Amino acid sequence: MADIPSKPKLRDLRLDFFRGIALLLIFISHMPDNWLARFKPGAFGFSDSADIFVFVSGYAAALAYRKIFSRAGFLIGTARIVKRVAELYACNLGLFFIIATLCVAGNHLLNTGIDYIDLMNLDFFFDHTQEALLGLYALIYVPNYFDILTMYMVVLAMMPLMMLLARAHVALAGFASIALYLCVHLFGWELPAEIAFQRPWFFNPFAWQFLFNTGFFLAAGWIKPPPFRSWLAACCAAFVILVIPVSHFPTFSSVDWLATLRFYLEPFVSKTNLGILRYVHFLCLAYLTVTLLKGHEEALHSRYAAPFVQTGQQALPVFLTGIAMSFSAGMALDVWGRSIPKTIVVNAVGVALLMLIAYVVAWFKSQPWRPPAKP
Repeated sequence: MADIPSKPKLRDLRLDFFRGIALLLIFISHMPDNWLARFKPGAFGFSDSADIFVFVSGYAAALAYRKIFSRAGFLIGTARIVKRVAELYACNLGLFFIIATLCVAGNHLLNTGIDYIDLMNLDFFFDHTQEALLGLYALIYVPNYFDILTMYMVVLAMMPLMMLLARAHVALAGFASIALYLCVHLFGWELPAEIAFQRPWFFNPFAWQFLFNTGFFLAAGWIKPPPFRSWLAACCAAFVILVIPVSHFPTFSSVDWLATLRFYLEPFVSKTNLGILRYVHFLCLAYLTVTLLKGHEEALHSRYAAPFVQTGQQALPVFLTGIAMSFSAGMALDVWGRSIPKTIVVNAVGVALLMLIAYVVAWFKSQPWRPPAKP
């Protein structure tokens, strides 16, 4: 039985920093009709903030849970995963009812002429509440805004199986992850997201587990990142630059041959099924980022980076608050107006509030009311 011993590691601030950036970009991206979202990094490449979030979550999961499996055994490790998945499940339900309440409040209290229930595709829930409730709890009814958290739950729930396979041989776990990814593209494996009509989960967990496990395998030391090579960095940079025209919608939609090329590339850049070119694009960005940061990691300890690091360290509460705030911010713009200055103000206030919430959550987690430890 091959079981790689776990080594204690200091917290990697790179993970927290980029997860914090991803969470703030998710807030900006989910704000309805947000002008600023046109300039997010994901608008100029195949991968975006979701890829960062999933990869970093996989990396962090290895650091957080793998040592439990090694120290306490498979059953205890599995129990810890079940506990976390149950927490995420409860958070997902809570977030749904918060968003549903915001939709009702917006329809009744705001004179914008917008049907927020229809905007969020929640008509089925309010028209067929009994069926929708059962589907919501069974995860076969997954409306807009609730896709990335449900995907993360399923991917995390796969971890005990990966750990069990890795106990026999690490290659078995890798083969299982690759095989599951291929089944999505060869056999169309997916999960239903609607009851009234056919639509799969926007983030197919059978595909996205591949990116999650890439981060997990790297953190666990089961695969090694490539060393710095100038030719490899040049290839990554060239790929990232060359795909900009077929990633940027205003560009490729205005040039016929680029639009045609994009059409044929669509299966390979799919967000739902994590197209292979999307996966490669993210790996290229990750390689370039690690290369550029090498030797400058101390910058992440500066007071300028601290708010982003703190935001990434409180990922779940910031994510949940950010999703609810993004919808609320969109409603605020509906009332106030969507001029460029007003849009910038609302986005900036939202980002500042999310950073503040991260610090408040960290303060509560520190339990300042407890008496200091005796020397």
